[in-house]
Amino acid sequence: MSTIEHKSKAPKNLKISVISVSTTRTLEEDKSGHWIATLARKEGHAVVSHEVVPDQTYAISEALRSCMEKSLPHAVLVTGGTGISEKDVTIEAIKPLLDKELTAFAALFAQLSFEEIDSAALMSRAMAGIKGKTAVFCMPGSLKACKLACKALIFPELGHIVKHVYSG
Repeated sequence: MSTIEHKSKAPKNLKISVISVSTTRTLEEDKSGHWIATLARKEGHAVVSHEVVPDQTYAISEALRSCMEKSLPHAVLVTGGTGISEKDVTIEAIKPLLDKELTAFAALFAQLSFEEIDSAALMSRAMAGIKGKTAVFCMPGSLKACKLACKALIFPELGHIVKHVYSG
C-alpha cells in the first residue's frame, strides 16, 4: 500500500495532549503550547489536556505518565526544555519512558532548522517516539520551532503514525 493510501485511511480526529516545559511561564503565558493546541483543533483534533510543568526531570516524566493515564491521548506534544543548558532535561526525562524512538524526527527537524537558522540548529534538540499506543513528540519551546515541527512534520504524519501504532 502506498503512503498516500495509508494516509487516506488514517484516523482524522485524534486526542492530543500538550505539555509545555518552563519554569518561567504560566499556562496563560504559554504562547507555544496555546499555538499547538489551536493548530490541533484547526486540524480537527481534540485537545484533551494542556499543562505547564517546570524544567525538572521528575515533573516532566510524571506529567507524561499522568496525562497518558488520565486523558488517554493518541499523541503528546511536549514543547520546551530541549536546549543544551543544564536545566534543559526534557529529552532525558522522556527518552527512557519510550518503547520505540522515531529517530528520523530529530534528523528531519535538524535539517529543517538548519535551513531556517543555519548552524545554530546544532544546539536544538528534538525527539519523538512511541509509548504504548501514544506518539510522543519533544520539540524546542520557541514558537518558531513549534510551528516548524508541527506544520512540516508532526501534523502531516500524525494520523498515519497513529494508524500504524493501533494496527499492530
